[in-house]
Amino acid sequence: MKKIILPLLFLVGMHTYSQSEADIYDIINNVSAERIGNDVAKLANFGTRHTLSDTVSDTRGIGAARRWIKSEFEQISSDCQGCLEVFYQKELVKKGTNARIVKDVEVVNVVAVKRGKKYPNRYVIMSGDIDSRVSDPTDFTSDSPGANDNASGMAGTIEAARVLSKYDFESSIIFVGLSGEEQGLFGGKSLAAYAKEKGWEIIGILNNDMIGNITGVDGVVSNRDFRIFSEPVPPTETEEERRARRFYGGEVDGISRQLARYIHKTTRRFMPEMNPMMIYRLDRFGRGGHHRPFNDAGFAGIRIMESHENYTQQHQDIRTENGIAYGDVLEHVNFDYAAKLTAVNAINLASLAWAPPAPETVKIGGIVEPSAKLAWSEVEGAAGYKIYWRDTTSPTWDHSRPVSNTTSHTLEGIVIDNYFFGVAAVGANGFESLVVFPNQIMRD
Repeated sequence: MKKIILPLLFLVGMHTYSQSEADIYDIINNVSAERIGNDVAKLANFGTRHTLSDTVSDTRGIGAARRWIKSEFEQISSDCQGCLEVFYQKELVKKGTNARIVKDVEVVNVVAVKRGKKYPNRYVIMSGDIDSRVSDPTDFTSDSPGANDNASGMAGTIEAARVLSKYDFESSIIFVGLSGEEQGLFGGKSLAAYAKEKGWEIIGILNNDMIGNITGVDGVVSNRDFRIFSEPVPPTETEEERRARRFYGGEVDGISRQLARYIHKTTRRFMPEMNPMMIYRLDRFGRGGHHRPFNDAGFAGIRIMESHENYTQQHQDIRTENGIAYGDVLEHVNFDYAAKLTAVNAINLASLAWAPPAPETVKIGGIVEPSAKLAWSEVEGAAGYKIYWRDTTSPTWDHSRPVSNTTSHTLEGIVIDNYFFGVAAVGANGFESLVVFPNQIMRD
C-alpha cells in the first residue's frame, strides 16, 4: 500500500507547487510594456509634477497627476469588483521646513490596498514617485516631464496593481504613488509615520525609482541589468544589538539586506534572463530614495532601479547645450525594460504575499562543537521550514535544507564559525518567507 500512497501524495504536492509556479509565469507574461508606455506618456504630459506645482488644473501639475493616478487605481478596483481600497494619505509641510519647501504644501500620496485574506494587517509595498523636477529644485513652474524619473516607476506600480488585482493573497499588497521625494522624501516619511500609527506589520517596501533607462552616460547599453540597493542593518538597532554583532556576526544581515537577497533569488529563478545586482549601499553614493524613510522607521526597504544611469536626463532643464540634449523626456524611456522591472516587482510581491510569515525568533548554537544547531518559533500556516547557510563572504544564501514537522534542527558537520545561517517559513504552496538571521543564542 505504501508504494501506491506515497507516489500519489508526492504527485499531489508537486501539482500544488507547479500550479503556484505557473501563476508566477502568468504574472510575468501579463505585464504589458504597451500599457506602461501609455501611462508614462500620460504622466509626462502633465507638463510638470513638481510637488509645489499647480493643484487646480485638470491638465497640468501634480494635482492633475495624482487625481489621474487615483482614478486609474479606482478603475482597476472596479474591474476586480472592488478588490482595492483606494485613498489619499496626506500631510501639510510648512514653508521653510527645508530650503526646497518655498511655500506651504500639502504632500499627497495615492494609496491602493489589495487586502490579504489571511493576514490583512501584514503588508508588502510597491512604490513609485509622483513628483518631478528640473535643475532648480525650487522651480515648480517650468516643464518637468520626469518621464524616467519617475513616471517609469509610477507607471510600473500602476501596472503591477492591474496584474496582481486578478489574484487573491494571504497578506496585503499596497501600491502607492509617493509625493515630495525631490523636496526631501516627505511622502515616504508621511506614509511610514502613518503605518506606525496604524500598527501596520510591514514585510518590506520595494521602492522603484527610475526603471526605464537602458543607455548609460558611461556608454553602456543594457536591458537586463538592474540594481537592488539595501542597507546592511537597520538604523534603529540598539547598542546591545550592535555589540552582539561584534561577536556573532550579522553586519550584512539586516532585514533590508534579506529583502534584497529574496528579490535576487526570486528573479534568478523565474526571470533568468535578468541580471539583478545587489548593491551593498542604502542608495547611490550620497543620494537618497523613498525607501529610506521606511528604513529610518525600522522597516525593511530596498530600491530597485536601472543599472546604467544617464545624468544628462535627470534633474535637468530641457535644453540643448554643446550638442547634448538635456532633459527627462519620453523618448529616453525603454518601455520593454520598464515592463521587465515591473515584472520583477510583481513576482516578488506575489511570492511574499502568498508566503507564510517569517519566524519571529531564530536561535543558534554550536559554539566549540562540530555542528550548528538552530531552533525557531513556530509559524502559523507554515507547512515546513528551510534552513539556509552561506560562506561568510558570500552575498547570497547558497546552501539550504528543507525540514518539516519540527522547529529545530542540527546541521551535522557544519561548523558554526565558518558560515552564516538563517531560517525561512515555507507554505504548502511552496512560497517562502524572508530569511530570518539568528536573533538569539543557545548555549546548551
